[in-house]
Formats: sequence, C-alpha cells, structure tokens
Amino acid sequence: MRKSDRTREAILDAARAMFAEHGYQGTTVRSIAERASIDPSMIIRYFGGKDGLFSLVSKVELGLPKIDPARPGPFGEMLVRHFLDLWEGSGQDMGLVILLRAASTNEAAAERVRTIFREQVLPAAAQLGDPETVETRAGLVVSQLFGFALCRYILAIPPVAAMSRDDIVEYLAPAVELHLFGDGHSNVR
Repeated sequence: MRKSDRTREAILDAARAMFAEHGYQGTTVRSIAERASIDPSMIIRYFGGKDGLFSLVSKVELGLPKIDPARPGPFGEMLVRHFLDLWEGSGQDMGLVILLRAASTNEAAAERVRTIFREQVLPAAAQLGDPETVETRAGLVVSQLFGFALCRYILAIPPVAAMSRDDIVEYLAPAVELHLFGDGHSNVR
C-alpha cells in the first residue's frame, strides 16, 4: 500500500472515530488530524475539508433483508436482528453512529437520514401492509429502532445498554412487527 493510501485510510479512520464520539459540531479538522497524526493540511488536500470527509464517512447502506410477503415469517424479529448486526456485528457500520449523533445538530446529516428513509426503508416497508399507510408505518419502525439506538449506543442508558441481543429481540420485535403491518395484524407465528 502506498504512503498516500495509508494516509487517506488513517484520516478516514480518525474521522469515523471523531464524528462517532463527538458528532459533527464537536469534530474539527484539527482534531481529526491530531488523531491521525498528520498535518491538518493533508485533510484539505485529500478530502477538501470537514464537509467532504463527513460526507464520505457517514454513507450508510442498510442492506435490508428481502421481505417476501407471500411467506409468513417473523419479519419484526428479522429486522431487529439485522439492525443489531449493523450496529454491533462484524459488519458494524460507523456511518449509523455518526449520522445518529450528528443529525440532531447538523441539517446535512438530518437530510441524509431522511434520504436513507426514503430510498431504503420506504421501499422495504411498501412490501407489507396497507400501501396508503406505508410512510407512517415505516416512520414508526425507524422511530423504534433509532430511539433504541440512541438510548443504547449514544446515551448508554444502563438497562438498555446492558440488554442481551435475545432480550432486545424479544422486546423490540413485536413493536416493529406491529408497525410493519400497521393494522394490528402480526405475522409472527
């Protein structure tokens, strides 16, 4: 690997960590450079500045599992487990932490979350339940999962942060399932 590639990777790693820990507002080019052990001018050179770097490290691809409405299944459980894999599994996606922390104070981050909702969540939710209520149902699913994420990963509220994965699925999956269908119908067997 070339030195320039190593420098870029060091900057990206430092930026991911800083944005995840301190949000957009609390992160500076200087603090990223310090963490990466480089001169701040290198960030400008490679990424154009804080905004360009934020844009790169906060990309999120949810990779939602395919839902086959013709095959009954525990869709709420499947989505909660997928969500936990995104946050905690081997495919941990720091972009989610970065966006969740930044979205409350940065309009660009908030808009990115809304875009993910429109482009990734809505199409998945549209496969289930009443088409006329898909936006509301999808919004409620996101509110359940992001509200949980805020309490567990950002605020570290003790009982929520300490829950086992199985307990999380047991408590969250029924609510997610209810919102997926929105009519009191549950597909859990």
